[in-house]
Amino acid sequence: MANIKKKIIVIGGGFAGLQFIQNLKEDKFDVLLIDKLNHHQFQPLFYQVATSQIEPSSISFPFRKIFQKRKDVRIRLAKVESIDSEQKKIFTNIGTFEYDYLVIASGFKTNYFGNKNIKKYTYSLKSTYQAITIRNSILENFEKLLNESENDKDALFNIVVVGGGPTGVELAGAFAEIKRDILPKDFFRIDFSKMNIILLEGSPNTLNNMGEMARKTSSKYLSDLGVIIKTQVFVTDYDGINLTMNNGEIIKSKHVIWAAGVTGNIIKGLSQDAVTPTNRYIVDRKNQIKGVKDIFAIGDISYMETSKYPKGHPQVANVAINQGKLLAKNLLAIIENKRIKEY
Repeated sequence: MANIKKKIIVIGGGFAGLQFIQNLKEDKFDVLLIDKLNHHQFQPLFYQVATSQIEPSSISFPFRKIFQKRKDVRIRLAKVESIDSEQKKIFTNIGTFEYDYLVIASGFKTNYFGNKNIKKYTYSLKSTYQAITIRNSILENFEKLLNESENDKDALFNIVVVGGGPTGVELAGAFAEIKRDILPKDFFRIDFSKMNIILLEGSPNTLNNMGEMARKTSSKYLSDLGVIIKTQVFVTDYDGINLTMNNGEIIKSKHVIWAAGVTGNIIKGLSQDAVTPTNRYIVDRKNQIKGVKDIFAIGDISYMETSKYPKGHPQVANVAINQGKLLAKNLLAIIENKRIKEY
């Protein structure tokens, strides 16, 4: 009698989930990938799509194309609603699925810190679709500048990026570069000396969570490009035109891009004891979630404390990729009764 293959469900096809499946030994498991989208998105380059530097097709890769030669991999487009760790089931908007091992690689979403106006009126950059929306809106913005009266142009000339982390720094720098090098050629009747790229950051520095060299270099790079950097300020409200800060200053802008925070895509059903205040699953060195068996979290959604990273690993692609690769090897080791390695 042939051995029945163990069922693995992978929630999320970002860097972590994709690398996990790609590094699983073929035909050793029955793999089901569940994602709300039908393609993998190369998130580090969203900002280049948003600033019209590359096309969306350059960073979007259909899952069925990626896995077309893997007969052990199935793909379903669905939203996972909850998990039953006792029954080893997940519940989605298209039905219920059973698993032997569950791998959560659901990533992060934008954190608006409970401010409904900010959520309603600002742009986010967490998907290819959102990057396209920003790009189209900015281009329409310049068309409007050709026709608007001088009194109405202030809000169109100011592009505001909120959040001085990697995404915010990349976006502000890219906007400044196209302002200098590209837009004057395409819209030569617009006076781009009046255009302002403004970066707002709540901490004392851009890239504040990185080393001193990164903080200084990023600040100098942006300043040299003409970006206006305002640190130690927080946005308190935004009505679609008037952006209000905690120091009382108001900036008029029709384009505010929110890159100020993220929160994990947590799924109902697991104990809150296994979740951090920033909505990351607490995992051990094998990426197994605290307090449950056979459920793992990898990538941005996982929080693993080590001596080198006492506050958890940084939420970057390299960590997600390597956690996915190692977990693939470890699950194979588990079914073959071999020793597993710690991350």
